[in-house]
Amino acid sequence: MTMTVREAFEKETEAFNAHDIGGVSAMMADDAVFRAPGGMSGAGKQACAEFFGGWLSAFPDAHVVIHALHISGDVAVEEGTFTGTHQGVLRTPVGDIPPTGRHITLDYIQVIHFRDGMTVSYNLMFDRLEMLEQLGLVPDPAQAG
Repeated sequence: MTMTVREAFEKETEAFNAHDIGGVSAMMADDAVFRAPGGMSGAGKQACAEFFGGWLSAFPDAHVVIHALHISGDVAVEEGTFTGTHQGVLRTPVGDIPPTGRHITLDYIQVIHFRDGMTVSYNLMFDRLEMLEQLGLVPDPAQAG
């Protein structure tokens, strides 16, 4: 029996929070695709798994909290907060960012499409500037005197 969108979403989120990239990958269709801020994108299960696995490598204590989940048909819109401490290399469209040791808290929205209980696309949106400010890589106007 195929999982519902809610069941598939919950299972994939639990796997991410458990840092089980194999469990996350198991929820992806072979033709899954992703898009993320900065023009990042990829096609195929392996590319998607590497993208999400990269967050787990860069932030070994990574965790997401879901504030709201909106489901319509085969589409889920997730509103959440990502937290983690930057202790590994973060791969970005403009190059690799070495560990800063800083903790970040980022709100995000992700639109996820499912087919037969498997994820076929991720469209992740978050404020990259806020992330870079929290990592100490650009000045934070809130901290300016």
